[in-house]
Amino acid sequence: MKKLLLAASISFGISTMAQETKTDAATADTVKAWSIQGQNTLMLNQAAFSNWVGGGANNVGWLAGVNYNLTYEKGKDLWENIIILGYGQNNTKGIGTRKTQDVINLSTNYGREFAKNWYISGGIGLQTQFAGGYEDGNNPDAKKISNFMAPGYLNIGAGVTYRPNDNFTMTLRPANARWAFVLDEDLQTAGTYGLKNGGDSSLFQFGFLGTAIYKIKIMDNINLTNTASVFSNYLDHPDHLVLGYSGILNMKINKFISTNITLDLLYDHNQIQKTQLKQTLGVGFAYNIDNGKKRSDKKDNQSWMKK
Repeated sequence: MKKLLLAASISFGISTMAQETKTDAATADTVKAWSIQGQNTLMLNQAAFSNWVGGGANNVGWLAGVNYNLTYEKGKDLWENIIILGYGQNNTKGIGTRKTQDVINLSTNYGREFAKNWYISGGIGLQTQFAGGYEDGNNPDAKKISNFMAPGYLNIGAGVTYRPNDNFTMTLRPANARWAFVLDEDLQTAGTYGLKNGGDSSLFQFGFLGTAIYKIKIMDNINLTNTASVFSNYLDHPDHLVLGYSGILNMKINKFISTNITLDLLYDHNQIQKTQLKQTLGVGFAYNIDNGKKRSDKKDNQSWMKK
């Protein structure tokens, strides 16, 4: 009987160890090289008036966008890709249709780790818009001031990237080539977006580019994403910095409904010698994607968060 119990105990122990090994293997398999974080949004707004003494104009608007971060992490390799697209319109009775949002922002950055959380990196970025912009609230009858690839900015550079985890990424490029394109012939006049001569379609700059992304979880279902950038042109007035900031406050109501508040600030001496500001507020449909457990989710890569 004792021998039978001993044999049963040994068999049970081996079985338990095998199950634990399988569990550990399954856990390890969930750590993927590729991870995808993204949000698809469709925001709607509407107002109607009838015999309303307080006044007002009937209007309806929409805003659609995608914001994706596709990251590859394996060994010493880090490859991060960002896709931000957004467009929106508002139609007001008596005024017509006006643009409320218009952005194309694409970037890719590859790095090779040389010290903990530090990477030698290089990347490309493109920023422009989908449609034309006009002086009088995007009124097509007013003077045109911008269009697709007018301006468009292409950055190609090399430097270092610091990424302690998914919540913070900073890239510093002391060698960065920047082209400002103006492909709309109506806007190719001297001085527009820094162009040196009338008829020029591009302006070449070379300097320092710094970018940073910082994500904050304020509380459950409320997140703030901050993006900042600075560029200095070594070739002409390096003190005329190009400064940019973008903040997105996302308040998730449920799986498909959320509220987004965005704030964009920009100062570019070659565009206009004033600070540019854009703010939007929308409530609507949002679908989030968060696929894959990242290497940087591991606790030993998050020591900076504990300080």
